[in-house]
Amino acid sequence: MSELFDAVDALLASRAALPPPAERKRLRAAHGLTIDEVATALKVRRATVSGWESGKTEPRPPERDAYARLLDKLAELYPAAPADTATPAPAPDAAVPATFTAAPEPAETQPLSTEETSEAAAMTATENPRTPAPVAAAPAATSRPARTTRPSSTSRRPGAKKATPAGTPAGGTDPRFENGPLAVVDVEDGQVLAYCTGGLVLDVPAKSIPALVDWTLKEAKLGQPKLAGPGKDADPLLVLTEAALERYGLPVTLTEEEKHAGRIPEGNKVIKQLVRAEWKLTKRGFGPWARIYRPAVGSERACVQLCIPSWHALDTRHWGEAGQLPSAELARVLGVYASRVMTPRGSTAVTGLELMTALHPPTRASEPDADGKRHSEHNPGSLGKDATDPMNWPPCEVPDGHPVLKDLPRFHMRGPAEKLFEEAYDWARPMTDAECTLRHLVGIDVNMAFAAGANGLPVGLGEATHVTNPAFDPKLPGSWLVDLSHVDLSRVKVGKEWAELDGSLLPSPFTPKGERPEGPAWYATPTVAYAQELGYEVRPIEAYVRYENGRYLDGWYNRLRDAYLATMADLGVDADLAPADFLTAMGGYKARDPELAIVVSAIKATVKGGLGKLRERPRGEGWRPGEPWRALSRPTWRPDIRAAVISRTRINLHRKIVKHAAFTGQYPIAILSDCVVYAANGESPLDFLPYREGKPLPGGFKLGINPGLVKHEGTQSVLWGEEVREKFNAPELNLARYIKDGTVTDADNGE
Repeated sequence: MSELFDAVDALLASRAALPPPAERKRLRAAHGLTIDEVATALKVRRATVSGWESGKTEPRPPERDAYARLLDKLAELYPAAPADTATPAPAPDAAVPATFTAAPEPAETQPLSTEETSEAAAMTATENPRTPAPVAAAPAATSRPARTTRPSSTSRRPGAKKATPAGTPAGGTDPRFENGPLAVVDVEDGQVLAYCTGGLVLDVPAKSIPALVDWTLKEAKLGQPKLAGPGKDADPLLVLTEAALERYGLPVTLTEEEKHAGRIPEGNKVIKQLVRAEWKLTKRGFGPWARIYRPAVGSERACVQLCIPSWHALDTRHWGEAGQLPSAELARVLGVYASRVMTPRGSTAVTGLELMTALHPPTRASEPDADGKRHSEHNPGSLGKDATDPMNWPPCEVPDGHPVLKDLPRFHMRGPAEKLFEEAYDWARPMTDAECTLRHLVGIDVNMAFAAGANGLPVGLGEATHVTNPAFDPKLPGSWLVDLSHVDLSRVKVGKEWAELDGSLLPSPFTPKGERPEGPAWYATPTVAYAQELGYEVRPIEAYVRYENGRYLDGWYNRLRDAYLATMADLGVDADLAPADFLTAMGGYKARDPELAIVVSAIKATVKGGLGKLRERPRGEGWRPGEPWRALSRPTWRPDIRAAVISRTRINLHRKIVKHAAFTGQYPIAILSDCVVYAANGESPLDFLPYREGKPLPGGFKLGINPGLVKHEGTQSVLWGEEVREKFNAPELNLARYIKDGTVTDADNGE
């Protein structure tokens, strides 16, 4: 009889009632569970649970009974909202056309932070970032609204195979790009699929790379609207997985020779196919970030960008393990980045530079002439379409080997009076006896420091004018030869009042190594202006100034700031958290959603890399000192702008250090770029930052996620600091370099 009962139980389990797929997902998300956690509990694969939630597959015994039990318990905890107030849920699978079923592992929507603009909010809803785990002061998962259903008109999505309800279409309201900015092309069960943002997956009929390009431009509806009025729409981006490379006859990895060349040989059969189909490649050839195009006809562009992760297109220093993610997850990571920053155009550095141009296109259409025709003209506020003639550059602003320096003796080393040397801090000093009695070394790090340095900064837009014995103008961008050796940090103005400080414990604000200058040297405008701010007279000997100037980087800063804040808010770190709650929220924020943590890393790399590209050095190609190199031919080769941003960033940090020292008597032990280390009796920044009733020192360090505010970088013991300095026999070893995890692998060489 027991066997009959077992058979009856099995029969009941095989038909255990389950809610619709969308409700399954809602219940899991409401409890803060991940797909991985559910899969582990039920002893099935992650993809299996994803299929259950998407409606692609249905659970079978014995897992079905356990899954039904889980959902029943969750339904008791999180009942569905009443019909008159609930957001419409996705229709059951039966109501969705067979060619438009759901994709694996869609992401949940959540409210946006107050810092996001309406434009950013629309883009964020598109990407549906996952719900972060609850943290202090973060909204509870159950407070988030239910997801809305994405329209599923197959007539508007050629070749659509699967789709996930995802709110606003990924391309916004522009019907040309309704499937989003990009797609990850993969092969599954012999079928080529394009994984788009928002969970949409398209069937790809193309049998070759030329056909894939044709399909992308004619049917896929991929791309991104322009970021500025006279600009250009972003070209669609296709990310090719290893399986896609094999399908289309491309190598899965590059040989050492190909890696060095940065491309596959011209004789490759795929390149021959492109040539026969009258497609062209840029001068960079077919490499990790290939661009395939036909010359524009009028305003119509025909160009597709390829990204090939297995050819190291996604640098692990900035993109982490993104290149190893499954296709849907990779589409999500790149899609969030594209919607909040821009469609990647190459490395994060290349994209950072391209974002500047996208926000300030070099040309615009003129007013109609007498015949009613419009012509291309310079776009005010941009850097224009023509690069500066290499021989017109101020010698002090260019790196060694530049053509304007070709007449210098071969081994001549330029000193401060010949070369503008605005770089980030790399400074440290021995600890005092009093500091050695304290217990901890606490590092604080400035968020998006170089982005904050760019905000509101006037920079040159045109070429420089050389002047001698000029009167210094703190509002005029330029490079100034001036002697600042008389500035004494023992007595400086802090605000409007003179303050007495221990100058021996402070770095000089005028040199990256913190050494006091010994005579005339070249400085960018923010550095010279700070000498005046400290209460000292400045008398430049000569200068290269730019009378045509503007706040060129403001839009660039705003977009990257908004991208950073929105993504950190998705990770549970909001901009309005109290100091203690902020420190709690920052603890382990990356683990709440590792994919969004990758986006944060890429955004920060876009800032630093974009600024670095402003002074790009020669990159092989047989270059010899004194000869021009490729980067000099673009308008965005602007070492003066890079120097001004770094100057202002370093000065901003020094100003806070001086304010802190004047108020507390505390001085930094070490500084590396945007990280500062202090000795303290406690392990937290709150143990030495002078907060009063929750309010920070005006003009000093403030905890928070906004660019320019600081976060906790790491804490080590004072004993650790003394031991590593003794071990390497380096009293001025820069402890800021190692404060994060305490690992010291070699002596500090300043590199």
